[in-house]
Order: sequence, then structure tokens, then C-alpha cells
Amino acid sequence: MPLLSLPACKEWYLMLLQISVLFMVAHAAPPQNHRPQSYRPVILMHGIVSGPASMADLEGFIKDAHPGTEVLNVDAYNDLTSGTELWVQVDGVHNKIREFIERASDGVNMACYSQGGLVCRGILEKYSLPKVKTFISLSSPQAGQFGVTDYLKYFFPNCTRNNVYKVAYTKLGQKISVANFWNDPRHQDRYKKYNEFLPNLNEDASSSFRSNFLNLEQLVLIGGPDDEIIGPWQSSHFAFYDEKENIVPLKSQDFYRDDTFGLRTLNEQGKLKVYEIPGVKHQQWVKSRDVFDKYIEPWLE
Repeated sequence: MPLLSLPACKEWYLMLLQISVLFMVAHAAPPQNHRPQSYRPVILMHGIVSGPASMADLEGFIKDAHPGTEVLNVDAYNDLTSGTELWVQVDGVHNKIREFIERASDGVNMACYSQGGLVCRGILEKYSLPKVKTFISLSSPQAGQFGVTDYLKYFFPNCTRNNVYKVAYTKLGQKISVANFWNDPRHQDRYKKYNEFLPNLNEDASSSFRSNFLNLEQLVLIGGPDDEIIGPWQSSHFAFYDEKENIVPLKSQDFYRDDTFGLRTLNEQGKLKVYEIPGVKHQQWVKSRDVFDKYIEPWLE
């Protein structure tokens, strides 16, 4: 068989080179922007007289919408132990989630429900956690509670709304979580004197609490008029009663105007989103796929 001429050899070499290049391109790893999108891990915190099982639907929605998302559904202070005083819960839950937060390279998001929203806000104010990017407060009494609801019977069995303050605003009463956010508008002197939790998050927040809370990139407040548990329901938006039980809106609250814990700053920076959603009962905030799809999932990117 005759040897190839020099020009023929050159053409053959170029053809093999082109084939090799095409093979390498075809089998190369896809560019970074073609990789499947990853989502930040999510921390879930349940409400009062319940546990992580109550958040199972919400956990499932997250994993269905964002496959592969790591979710920490906090298993602590469940059922009647959810009545433990809130500062104890703040420290205990922080210990549960600290390592989860630290190993998240791109940060985490938090979605906290009912009383759990106050536990989470206590954590975000007391501790510096810049890796927590978004805090979603789901029907949480952020400005306090003043209403007769079923769970009161577990902690104040012989009290009505009008006389809970007699027990709540005592040293012994402050050992119970409900008392820590019981805000009786007709007994503000006793509230400010004896309540050891909520005033320290709101109107009396320290400068360190404020700077810690301002680490957030987004605060999302979710609540609605058909809740039937949070009283007034507007507390989920940081609004509350005056002494005549008229609603004082968020922007008229002293803690907002004085920017004691950074709420006004977050709003002015475009980092506050408030949703008023009708037709949702209290227990449905963490069980409704519609609520998740429209008002929670968009903030979990």
C-alpha cells in the first residue's frame, strides 16, 4: 500500500484534530449557568401546643417545589413544653439550628409559624446571624396577643381575657410562653414592668438587637382577617390595639417610628413585604398549597 503524500497526510491530521475537538466539546461538563438551580436551606419552626409534625405539609411543599432543598424542621419545645418561657426557647432553638446555619455556604431562609415566629425573631435579634437571609413570619403575634383562644385553657385555665394580666404580669407568670407576649392594652404599666420578653424585642430593643435584626435581606409578614386565633390578627403585621381597642397600624407604632429594632429601616430599604390574605384559618397557613405557592415559595430562592 503506497504511503500518503505530504499534503494528504496534512489533511488527514487536520481531520483527526477536528474530530478530537468535537468529541471533547460534546463530552465537556455543562457551563455553570446550565447546572440545575440550587436553593438555600430552610429552617421551619412550629407554633404553640404542636411540634414538627404540624409543619410537615409545608416541608413537603418546599421539597416538591424545590427538589433537593435541605429543610430543618425544628424538633424542640413540642406540645405542652411549647409553654416554656420564650427566652429559654430562643437559646435552645438557637443551639439546635446554629450548626445548620454555619455550614450553609450561601445562607439560609427561615419560615416560622405563630408563636414560633416570636422564637425566631428573638433568635435573630439576640444573635448575630448574617447567614439568615429571609425571615418569613407566618401569622405570628409580633406585636402581642390579646384575645381568647383555645390554647389559653392549657396555661390559664381559670382566666378570661380580662383577667389574664393578673397572672401573666407576675414573676411566676413570666415562666409561661403565652405570658411573654400577652399584651393587655388596658394594663400597659404592668405590661412594661413585668413582661420580660416582648418589650425587649419591640419598644425596648437594645442597639445590638437592632443591628442583628438588620442583617436580614428580607422580612415577610403573612396574616389575614379570618385567622381566628391571633388577636388582633393585625398583630401579625406589627399593628395592635390602643387602650380603647382601636387598631394602631404598623407605621403609627412607637417602635416603628423610633426604629427601635430596625423595622422602619428594613421598610425604607425595600426589605419588608406584608401580605394580608383573607379566607385562611390559623391552622391553614402551613397546610395550604395556595398560600405556599403565592406568598412563601417566591421568597425561598
